[in-house]
Amino acid sequence: MTPSPPHRLHSCLPSAAGLRNPGPRLIHRFTAGNVRLYNKTRSGTWTHSAGQAAAVERGKLSQRTISPSVVTVESIRIQKRKLHQAIIPRGKGGRSSFSGIVATVFGATGFLGRYVVNRLGRIGSQIVIPYRCDPYDTMHLKPMGDLGQITLLHWDARDKDSIRRAVENSNVVINLVGREWETWNYKFEDVNINIPRQIALAAREAGVEKFIHISHLNANIKSISKLLRTKAVGEQVVREEFPDAVILKPSELFGREDRFLNYFANMRWFGAAVPLIGMGKKTVKQPVYVVDVAKAIVSAIKEADANGKSYAIVGPNRYLLHDLVEYVFAVAHRSFISYPLPRPFYHLIARFFELNPFEPWTSRDKLDRFHITDMKYPDLPGLEDLGITPTPLEQNVLEVLRRHRSFRWLEAELEETKQATPVNY
Repeated sequence: MTPSPPHRLHSCLPSAAGLRNPGPRLIHRFTAGNVRLYNKTRSGTWTHSAGQAAAVERGKLSQRTISPSVVTVESIRIQKRKLHQAIIPRGKGGRSSFSGIVATVFGATGFLGRYVVNRLGRIGSQIVIPYRCDPYDTMHLKPMGDLGQITLLHWDARDKDSIRRAVENSNVVINLVGREWETWNYKFEDVNINIPRQIALAAREAGVEKFIHISHLNANIKSISKLLRTKAVGEQVVREEFPDAVILKPSELFGREDRFLNYFANMRWFGAAVPLIGMGKKTVKQPVYVVDVAKAIVSAIKEADANGKSYAIVGPNRYLLHDLVEYVFAVAHRSFISYPLPRPFYHLIARFFELNPFEPWTSRDKLDRFHITDMKYPDLPGLEDLGITPTPLEQNVLEVLRRHRSFRWLEAELEETKQATPVNY
Protein backbone atom coordinates (compact mmCIF):
# COMPACT_ATOMS: atom_id res chain seq x y z
CA MET A 1 0.00 0.00 0.00
CA THR A 2 1.28 3.43 -0.89
CA PRO A 3 1.84 5.42 2.31
CA SER A 4 0.11 8.72 2.78
CA PRO A 5 2.15 11.92 2.94
CA PRO A 6 3.73 12.37 6.38
CA HIS A 7 2.45 15.02 8.78
CA ARG A 8 4.33 18.26 9.44
CA LEU A 9 6.89 17.63 6.73
CA HIS A 10 10.04 19.74 6.72
CA SER A 11 11.91 19.80 3.43
CA CYS A 12 15.56 19.07 3.88
CA LEU A 13 16.48 20.06 0.34
CA PRO A 14 18.10 23.42 -0.32
CA SER A 15 16.64 25.73 -2.88
CA ALA A 16 16.61 24.07 -6.29
CA ALA A 17 17.10 27.37 -8.10
CA GLY A 18 19.45 26.87 -11.01
CA LEU A 19 19.09 23.06 -10.97
CA ARG A 20 17.48 21.59 -14.07
CA ASN A 21 16.70 18.18 -12.57
CA PRO A 22 17.06 18.04 -8.78
CA GLY A 23 15.94 14.41 -8.69
CA PRO A 24 13.46 12.80 -6.29
CA ARG A 25 12.31 15.11 -3.54
CA LEU A 26 13.41 13.94 -0.10
CA ILE A 27 11.85 15.16 3.16
CA HIS A 28 12.11 14.18 6.81
CA ARG A 29 10.23 14.72 10.04
CA PHE A 30 10.98 14.46 13.76
CA THR A 31 9.35 11.57 15.62
CA ALA A 32 10.55 11.17 19.20
CA GLY A 33 14.14 11.91 18.24
CA ASN A 34 14.23 9.57 15.19
CA VAL A 35 14.51 10.36 11.48
CA ARG A 36 12.04 9.15 8.88
CA LEU A 37 12.91 9.73 5.24
CA TYR A 38 10.35 9.89 2.44
CA ASN A 39 10.84 9.97 -1.33
CA LYS A 40 8.35 11.68 -3.58
CA THR A 41 8.42 10.23 -7.08
CA ARG A 42 7.66 12.13 -10.26
CA SER A 43 4.25 10.47 -10.36
CA GLY A 44 3.37 12.09 -7.03
CA THR A 45 3.40 8.95 -4.84
CA TRP A 46 5.27 8.72 -1.52
CA THR A 47 7.65 5.93 -0.51
CA HIS A 48 9.16 5.45 2.94
CA SER A 49 12.93 5.13 2.76
CA ALA A 50 13.55 3.13 5.91
CA GLY A 51 16.70 1.62 4.48
CA GLN A 52 18.11 5.02 3.61
CA ALA A 53 17.36 6.32 7.10
CA ALA A 54 19.20 3.39 8.64
CA ALA A 55 22.07 3.84 6.24
CA VAL A 56 22.37 7.53 7.07
CA GLU A 57 22.46 6.71 10.77
CA ARG A 58 25.19 4.10 10.26
CA GLY A 59 27.15 6.42 8.02
CA LYS A 60 27.10 3.99 5.06
CA LEU A 61 25.15 6.39 2.86
CA SER A 62 26.66 9.79 2.33
CA GLN A 63 24.60 12.87 2.96
CA ARG A 64 25.36 14.13 -0.56
CA THR A 65 23.81 10.97 -2.06
CA ILE A 66 20.46 11.85 -0.54
CA SER A 67 20.50 15.55 0.22
CA PRO A 68 23.12 18.11 1.23
CA SER A 69 21.17 19.00 4.36
CA VAL A 70 20.20 15.59 5.75
CA VAL A 71 21.64 15.30 9.25
CA THR A 72 22.25 12.38 11.56
CA VAL A 73 19.89 11.16 14.25
CA GLU A 74 22.08 12.45 17.07
CA SER A 75 22.28 15.97 15.68
CA ILE A 76 18.50 16.06 15.29
CA ARG A 77 18.12 15.08 18.93
CA ILE A 78 20.35 17.97 19.93
CA GLN A 79 18.45 20.34 17.69
CA LYS A 80 15.14 19.24 19.15
CA ARG A 81 16.50 19.53 22.69
CA LYS A 82 18.28 22.88 22.47
CA LEU A 83 16.53 25.11 19.98
CA HIS A 84 12.94 25.45 21.18
CA GLN A 85 11.70 29.02 21.32
CA ALA A 86 11.26 29.23 25.10
CA ILE A 87 15.03 29.40 25.69
CA ILE A 88 15.48 32.36 23.34
CA PRO A 89 15.21 35.62 25.38
CA ARG A 90 12.75 38.13 23.97
CA GLY A 91 10.86 41.13 25.29
CA LYS A 92 11.44 43.77 27.93
CA GLY A 93 11.70 41.47 30.93
CA GLY A 94 8.12 41.32 32.22
CA ARG A 95 5.87 38.32 32.68
CA SER A 96 4.82 38.47 29.01
CA SER A 97 8.44 38.33 27.86
CA PHE A 98 10.69 35.31 27.43
CA SER A 99 13.56 35.24 29.91
CA GLY A 100 15.29 32.32 28.22
CA ILE A 101 14.80 30.23 31.37
CA VAL A 102 12.91 26.95 31.12
CA ALA A 103 12.90 25.71 34.71
CA THR A 104 11.65 22.48 36.21
CA VAL A 105 10.84 23.15 39.88
CA PHE A 106 10.49 20.03 42.00
CA GLY A 107 8.68 20.76 45.27
CA ALA A 108 6.97 23.86 43.89
CA THR A 109 3.83 23.26 45.96
CA GLY A 110 5.71 23.77 49.22
CA PHE A 111 6.32 26.89 51.29
CA LEU A 112 9.44 28.04 49.44
CA GLY A 113 8.26 26.72 46.08
CA ARG A 114 5.44 29.21 45.60
CA TYR A 115 7.84 32.13 46.06
CA VAL A 116 10.31 30.64 43.58
CA VAL A 117 7.60 30.08 40.96
CA ASN A 118 6.36 33.63 41.50
CA ARG A 119 9.84 35.10 41.00
CA LEU A 120 10.46 33.06 37.87
CA GLY A 121 7.02 33.74 36.41
CA ARG A 122 7.21 37.50 36.77
CA ILE A 123 10.30 37.68 34.54
CA GLY A 124 8.77 35.59 31.76
CA SER A 125 10.18 32.13 32.46
CA GLN A 126 8.60 28.91 31.31
CA ILE A 127 8.09 26.66 34.33
CA VAL A 128 7.45 22.93 34.56
CA ILE A 129 5.91 21.95 37.90
CA PRO A 130 6.03 18.22 38.71
CA TYR A 131 3.45 17.45 41.39
CA ARG A 132 2.31 14.43 43.38
CA CYS A 133 -0.64 16.01 45.20
CA ASP A 134 -4.19 16.60 44.06
CA PRO A 135 -4.25 18.92 41.02
CA TYR A 136 -6.47 21.30 42.98
CA ASP A 137 -3.53 22.01 45.32
CA THR A 138 -1.51 23.39 42.40
CA MET A 139 -4.09 25.84 41.08
CA HIS A 140 -2.65 28.80 43.01
CA LEU A 141 0.56 28.45 40.97
CA LYS A 142 -1.03 28.84 37.52
CA PRO A 143 -1.65 32.64 37.70
CA MET A 144 1.99 33.26 38.65
CA GLY A 145 3.06 33.06 35.01
CA ASP A 146 1.71 34.26 31.71
CA LEU A 147 -0.77 32.19 29.73
CA GLY A 148 0.79 28.86 28.78
CA GLN A 149 4.05 29.50 30.63
CA ILE A 150 3.35 27.18 33.56
CA THR A 151 2.97 23.47 32.85
CA LEU A 152 1.79 20.97 35.47
CA LEU A 153 3.16 17.45 35.19
CA HIS A 154 2.27 14.52 37.43
CA TRP A 155 5.32 12.56 38.56
CA ASP A 156 6.29 9.64 40.75
CA ALA A 157 9.38 10.16 42.89
CA ARG A 158 10.32 6.49 42.46
CA ASP A 159 9.76 6.44 38.70
CA LYS A 160 12.95 7.43 36.88
CA ASP A 161 11.15 7.86 33.57
CA SER A 162 8.76 10.44 35.02
CA ILE A 163 11.75 12.41 36.35
CA ARG A 164 13.38 12.32 32.92
CA ARG A 165 10.21 13.57 31.28
CA ALA A 166 10.07 16.46 33.72
CA VAL A 167 13.59 17.71 32.93
CA GLU A 168 14.10 16.74 29.28
CA ASN A 169 13.19 20.15 27.82
CA SER A 170 14.52 22.39 30.62
CA ASN A 171 17.80 24.24 30.92
CA VAL A 172 17.36 24.81 34.68
CA VAL A 173 16.32 22.29 37.34
CA ILE A 174 15.56 23.33 40.93
CA ASN A 175 15.14 20.77 43.70
CA LEU A 176 13.01 22.04 46.59
CA VAL A 177 11.74 18.64 47.68
CA GLY A 178 11.65 18.40 51.46
CA ARG A 179 9.62 17.22 54.40
CA GLU A 180 9.89 18.03 58.12
CA TRP A 181 8.54 14.67 59.22
CA GLU A 182 8.71 11.07 58.06
CA THR A 183 5.75 9.14 56.66
CA TRP A 184 5.12 5.46 56.01
CA ASN A 185 5.88 5.92 52.32
CA TYR A 186 8.82 8.33 52.48
CA LYS A 187 11.55 8.44 55.09
CA PHE A 188 14.16 11.16 55.40
CA GLU A 189 16.57 8.98 53.41
CA ASP A 190 14.12 8.96 50.49
CA VAL A 191 13.31 12.67 50.57
CA ASN A 192 16.80 14.06 51.22
CA ILE A 193 19.09 11.48 49.58
CA ASN A 194 17.46 9.17 47.05
CA ILE A 195 15.18 11.68 45.33
CA PRO A 196 17.89 14.39 44.97
CA ARG A 197 20.23 11.75 43.55
CA GLN A 198 17.73 10.70 40.89
CA ILE A 199 16.88 14.29 39.98
CA ALA A 200 20.55 15.28 39.71
CA LEU A 201 21.31 12.20 37.60
CA ALA A 202 18.39 12.89 35.24
CA ALA A 203 19.43 16.54 34.94
CA ARG A 204 23.00 15.61 34.03
CA GLU A 205 21.90 13.04 31.46
CA ALA A 206 19.49 15.55 29.90
CA GLY A 207 22.24 18.14 29.49
CA VAL A 208 20.72 20.66 31.90
CA GLU A 209 22.84 23.79 32.20
CA LYS A 210 22.03 24.74 35.81
CA PHE A 211 21.01 22.52 38.72
CA ILE A 212 20.12 24.16 42.05
CA HIS A 213 19.71 22.09 45.21
CA ILE A 214 18.30 23.40 48.49
CA SER A 215 19.88 21.95 51.62
CA HIS A 216 20.03 23.35 55.18
CA LEU A 217 22.46 25.62 56.97
CA ASN A 218 22.99 23.12 59.80
CA ALA A 219 23.31 20.03 57.62
CA ASN A 220 25.89 17.88 59.37
CA ILE A 221 26.63 14.19 59.22
CA LYS A 222 27.08 14.18 63.03
CA SER A 223 23.94 16.15 63.90
CA ILE A 224 21.44 14.83 66.47
CA SER A 225 18.71 15.60 63.94
CA LYS A 226 18.08 12.86 61.39
CA LEU A 227 16.80 15.42 58.90
CA LEU A 228 20.06 17.37 59.09
CA ARG A 229 22.15 14.20 58.81
CA THR A 230 20.36 13.13 55.65
CA LYS A 231 20.59 16.67 54.28
CA ALA A 232 24.37 16.47 54.60
CA VAL A 233 24.46 13.15 52.74
CA GLY A 234 22.14 14.63 50.13
CA GLU A 235 24.66 17.38 49.40
CA GLN A 236 27.34 14.76 48.81
CA VAL A 237 25.29 12.65 46.39
CA VAL A 238 24.22 15.75 44.45
CA ARG A 239 27.87 16.77 44.07
CA GLU A 240 28.71 13.27 42.85
CA GLU A 241 25.95 13.18 40.23
CA PHE A 242 26.11 16.86 39.17
CA PRO A 243 29.50 18.39 40.09
CA ASP A 244 28.51 21.89 38.90
CA ALA A 245 25.37 21.99 41.03
CA VAL A 246 24.64 25.14 43.04
CA ILE A 247 23.81 24.26 46.65
CA LEU A 248 22.00 26.79 48.81
CA LYS A 249 22.10 26.27 52.59
CA PRO A 250 19.38 28.47 54.13
CA SER A 251 18.70 28.73 57.84
CA GLU A 252 15.14 28.57 59.19
CA LEU A 253 12.76 30.41 56.85
CA PHE A 254 10.21 32.94 58.02
CA GLY A 255 7.35 34.43 56.05
CA ARG A 256 3.63 34.05 55.57
CA GLU A 257 2.49 30.54 56.52
CA ASP A 258 5.96 29.54 57.71
CA ARG A 259 6.66 26.72 60.15
CA PHE A 260 9.07 28.65 62.34
CA LEU A 261 7.58 31.83 63.78
CA ASN A 262 4.06 30.44 63.47
CA TYR A 263 5.16 27.29 65.28
CA PHE A 264 6.12 29.21 68.40
CA ALA A 265 3.17 31.60 68.11
CA ASN A 266 0.75 28.65 68.03
CA MET A 267 2.03 27.53 71.41
CA ARG A 268 -0.35 30.10 72.91
CA TRP A 269 -3.12 27.54 72.47
CA PHE A 270 -1.46 25.46 75.19
CA GLY A 271 -1.28 28.39 77.63
CA ALA A 272 1.00 31.31 78.30
CA ALA A 273 3.88 29.09 79.46
CA VAL A 274 6.24 28.04 76.65
CA PRO A 275 8.63 25.12 77.26
CA LEU A 276 12.14 25.54 75.85
CA ILE A 277 15.14 23.27 76.23
CA GLY A 278 17.63 25.11 78.43
CA MET A 279 15.23 28.09 78.51
CA GLY A 280 16.32 28.77 74.93
CA LYS A 281 19.37 30.66 76.19
CA LYS A 282 21.89 28.20 74.78
CA THR A 283 20.58 28.32 71.22
CA VAL A 284 21.26 31.04 68.66
CA LYS A 285 19.14 31.33 65.51
CA GLN A 286 19.64 33.44 62.38
CA PRO A 287 16.36 33.19 60.40
CA VAL A 288 16.18 34.32 56.77
CA TYR A 289 13.25 35.85 54.89
CA VAL A 290 11.73 33.42 52.39
CA VAL A 291 11.55 36.07 49.65
CA ASP A 292 15.31 36.59 49.95
CA VAL A 293 15.86 32.86 49.39
CA ALA A 294 13.65 32.93 46.28
CA LYS A 295 15.61 35.92 44.98
CA ALA A 296 18.85 34.05 45.66
CA ILE A 297 17.68 31.11 43.56
CA VAL A 298 16.86 33.35 40.60
CA SER A 299 20.18 35.18 40.98
CA ALA A 300 22.05 31.87 41.08
CA ILE A 301 20.40 30.92 37.78
CA LYS A 302 21.66 34.10 36.13
CA GLU A 303 25.10 34.07 37.78
CA ALA A 304 27.51 32.08 35.62
CA ASP A 305 30.17 31.97 38.35
CA ALA A 306 27.77 30.26 40.78
CA ASN A 307 28.25 26.80 39.26
CA GLY A 308 29.81 24.34 41.66
CA LYS A 309 29.52 26.63 44.70
CA SER A 310 27.68 26.36 48.01
CA TYR A 311 26.02 29.40 49.57
CA ALA A 312 25.18 30.06 53.22
CA ILE A 313 21.81 31.85 53.10
CA VAL A 314 21.09 33.61 56.42
CA GLY A 315 19.45 36.74 57.75
CA PRO A 316 21.36 39.81 58.91
CA ASN A 317 20.92 39.24 62.68
CA ARG A 318 21.42 36.41 65.17
CA TYR A 319 19.15 36.02 68.21
CA LEU A 320 18.95 33.88 71.30
CA LEU A 321 16.03 31.51 70.88
CA HIS A 322 14.54 32.74 74.16
CA ASP A 323 14.65 36.38 73.02
CA LEU A 324 13.25 35.47 69.61
CA VAL A 325 10.25 33.59 71.05
CA GLU A 326 9.65 36.40 73.54
CA TYR A 327 9.61 38.86 70.64
CA VAL A 328 7.14 36.68 68.73
CA PHE A 329 4.70 36.80 71.65
CA ALA A 330 5.27 40.54 72.08
CA VAL A 331 4.37 41.23 68.44
CA ALA A 332 1.25 39.09 68.84
CA HIS A 333 0.44 40.95 72.10
CA ARG A 334 0.23 37.69 74.02
CA SER A 335 1.58 37.04 77.49
CA PHE A 336 4.79 35.04 77.57
CA ILE A 337 6.29 32.87 80.29
CA SER A 338 9.08 30.42 79.49
CA TYR A 339 10.24 27.49 81.55
CA PRO A 340 12.96 24.89 81.01
CA LEU A 341 11.95 21.39 80.01
CA PRO A 342 14.44 18.50 79.81
CA ARG A 343 14.89 17.02 76.37
CA PRO A 344 13.62 13.49 77.27
CA PHE A 345 10.33 14.88 78.60
CA TYR A 346 9.96 17.16 75.59
CA HIS A 347 10.55 14.16 73.32
CA LEU A 348 7.84 12.24 75.16
CA ILE A 349 5.34 15.02 74.44
CA ALA A 350 6.44 15.22 70.81
CA ARG A 351 6.06 11.46 70.45
CA PHE A 352 2.37 11.87 71.26
CA PHE A 353 1.94 14.35 68.39
CA GLU A 354 3.80 12.03 66.01
CA LEU A 355 0.93 9.55 66.32
CA ASN A 356 -1.17 11.92 64.23
CA PRO A 357 -1.69 10.20 60.84
CA PHE A 358 -1.67 13.62 59.14
CA GLU A 359 0.83 16.46 59.50
CA PRO A 360 2.03 16.44 63.14
CA TRP A 361 2.21 19.75 64.94
CA THR A 362 5.66 18.87 66.22
CA SER A 363 8.06 15.96 66.29
CA ARG A 364 11.15 14.88 68.15
CA ASP A 365 13.36 15.70 65.19
CA LYS A 366 11.81 19.16 64.89
CA LEU A 367 12.50 19.89 68.55
CA ASP A 368 16.13 18.90 68.14
CA ARG A 369 16.50 20.98 64.97
CA PHE A 370 14.99 24.12 66.50
CA HIS A 371 17.32 23.87 69.50
CA ILE A 372 20.52 23.66 67.43
CA THR A 373 22.59 26.83 67.13
CA ASP A 374 22.88 28.04 63.54
CA MET A 375 26.36 27.43 62.18
CA LYS A 376 28.63 30.12 60.77
CA TYR A 377 30.37 29.68 57.42
CA PRO A 378 32.76 32.61 56.99
CA ASP A 379 34.38 30.96 53.95
CA LEU A 380 31.14 30.45 52.02
CA PRO A 381 29.50 33.17 49.91
CA GLY A 382 26.10 34.46 51.00
CA LEU A 383 23.22 36.62 49.90
CA GLU A 384 25.42 39.66 49.36
CA ASP A 385 27.50 37.74 46.81
CA LEU A 386 24.31 37.16 44.82
CA GLY A 387 23.46 40.87 44.92
CA ILE A 388 20.77 40.59 47.60
CA THR A 389 20.52 42.63 50.80
CA PRO A 390 19.22 40.41 53.65
CA THR A 391 15.87 41.53 55.08
CA PRO A 392 15.77 42.06 58.88
CA LEU A 393 13.25 39.99 60.80
CA GLU A 394 11.67 43.10 62.32
CA GLN A 395 10.80 44.48 58.88
CA ASN A 396 8.37 41.72 57.91
CA VAL A 397 7.47 40.01 61.17
CA LEU A 398 4.09 41.73 61.39
CA GLU A 399 2.80 40.20 58.15
CA VAL A 400 3.48 36.78 59.67
CA LEU A 401 2.15 37.29 63.18
CA ARG A 402 -0.74 39.72 62.80
CA ARG A 403 -3.22 36.86 62.59
CA HIS A 404 -2.19 35.72 66.07
CA ARG A 405 -3.32 39.01 67.64
CA SER A 406 -6.60 39.53 69.40
CA PHE A 407 -9.07 41.99 67.88
CA ARG A 408 -8.06 44.68 70.36
CA TRP A 409 -4.46 44.78 69.09
CA LEU A 410 -5.12 43.93 65.44
CA GLU A 411 -4.07 47.35 64.09
CA ALA A 412 -1.41 48.14 66.69
CA GLU A 413 1.82 49.55 65.29
CA LEU A 414 4.99 47.51 65.48
CA GLU A 415 6.91 50.42 67.02
CA GLU A 416 5.08 49.77 70.28
CA THR A 417 6.82 46.40 70.60
CA LYS A 418 10.22 45.96 72.20
CA GLN A 419 12.55 44.38 69.67
CA ALA A 420 14.72 41.33 70.28
CA THR A 421 18.37 42.08 70.97
CA PRO A 422 20.76 40.63 68.36
CA VAL A 423 23.84 38.74 69.55
CA ASN A 424 27.26 38.39 67.96
CA TYR A 425 28.03 34.76 68.77
